[in-house]
Amino acid sequence: MSGIRPLRADDIGALAALFQEVFRDPAAPPPASLAAYLRWHYLDMPGCDPEIAPLVHVEQDGRISGFIGLNAQAMTYGGRTLRAGIASALMVSDSAGDKLAGARLVKAALAGPQDITLTETASDVSARMWVGARGALLPQYSLDWIRVLRPGSYLVDLAAGRIGAARLLAPLGRGLDRVSGRRAADAGLSWSGLPDGWVGQGALSAVEIDAAAFAALVEPLTEQYPLRPVWREGQLDTLLACARQKPDWGELVLAAASTRGGKPVGAFAYYFRPGHVCRVLQVLALPGQAGPVLDCLLGDALRRGVVALRGRTQPALMEAMLGRRVAFVNEATSLVHSRDDALVEACRNGALFFNGLAGEYWSRLVGGSFD
Repeated sequence: MSGIRPLRADDIGALAALFQEVFRDPAAPPPASLAAYLRWHYLDMPGCDPEIAPLVHVEQDGRISGFIGLNAQAMTYGGRTLRAGIASALMVSDSAGDKLAGARLVKAALAGPQDITLTETASDVSARMWVGARGALLPQYSLDWIRVLRPGSYLVDLAAGRIGAARLLAPLGRGLDRVSGRRAADAGLSWSGLPDGWVGQGALSAVEIDAAAFAALVEPLTEQYPLRPVWREGQLDTLLACARQKPDWGELVLAAASTRGGKPVGAFAYYFRPGHVCRVLQVLALPGQAGPVLDCLLGDALRRGVVALRGRTQPALMEAMLGRRVAFVNEATSLVHSRDDALVEACRNGALFFNGLAGEYWSRLVGGSFD
């Protein structure tokens, strides 16, 4: 009979093969770097908790046919210290004998000793499994936001994602950007792009900083959230170091958004590739400063030649985004599960700091390269 048990060190080879089959190229063997990273991420990363552990689905013959990732994270709420589980990478082989293996993995993961379980990358199928196990959808955390900065180059980048030769149209795209930029300067904020030199509201300055300085800003910039992670000393440095290892996404820019007097009122982290749509990892802002911080981010990316930014929503940023010609799309879903109804309700009400560094997008399993 098939069963579910915690991941062990001797499962890593089979786990890498399963990851390769489900998420990469099933015709190629998994690279050694993938197996090494899976071991570190799920078994050796600082903070791993054997009681809040990733799970494998094992067939009768001992073959691993399914997996759900689970990483422990300390959180705080109302003066209480909570044990949280961040779920990720739900996968089941097509050859699994148990067609309910995925649902069983989700149910087993949510039944663990943690006070709360969260995920930000659930597919439609995974989300239905969570809801079936009494998980709750978090719509305000489940959207990707997209802001076009240079419309001509944006269209070229989208086309090149399907047909590589479309990159030859880059000069045409830049010409369209110049025309659009002049029109935007006359018409004000528009959906199609931003004029060169645009600064927006607040006149904040983007000051590039190192990982230690960025990590030091996270706690004061997230105190407004009643339900938030508690990172141990050095833990954020580890996550940021891992986040840098995504060459396909570009160079990771860490910056403080500071007033003329040099006081940081926000911070942001995003990947920088000139001529491409770039991924935003995190936006942080003091209460009332979300709009100026977003403007600072957009202006910094515009100066660097980014054609559009794409990131994950947080409720505290939504109001400011609605006035800044930002589009939204649902690509993956965030969910919560807890036996404590107060924690679920806090998440639904936007009291949770989640996504990005508090979720999964820092991991190399999202956007990383192992070849």
